Amino acid sequence: MPAKLDQQITSLHPPPSRRLRMLALFLRAAFILVLVILTARVSFPQSEKIWSVYETPGDLIRLVVGAVLCLWIAIHLFRPPKDPEASRTWVYFSLLAVPFVLICLIAIW
Repeated sequence: MPAKLDQQITSLHPPPSRRLRMLALFLRAAFILVLVILTARVSFPQSEKIWSVYETPGDLIRLVVGAVLCLWIAIHLFRPPKDPEASRTWVYFSLLAVPFVLICLIAIW
């Protein structure tokens, strides 16, 4: 019985078009790249040089946590979503999120 229900549900929503998938992947990549840049910028030490990170433990912890977070986010850049509905979700989400993250990046820089 559940297999029939799954088939009926999937037949209600047609798969996304190629254009929609490409737009979703582009917007998703843009969002993730700007998020990595924003995270890297925030995790840099407060002083001018990167070598001054050893002066305070807070800067060192912030740099390590920021580097791990950037790596984790960047890994998701290369793992495309498997759900066909994810394309529509990423388009809707990214149309709002990318400009917001860009504004945050400009404000922090």
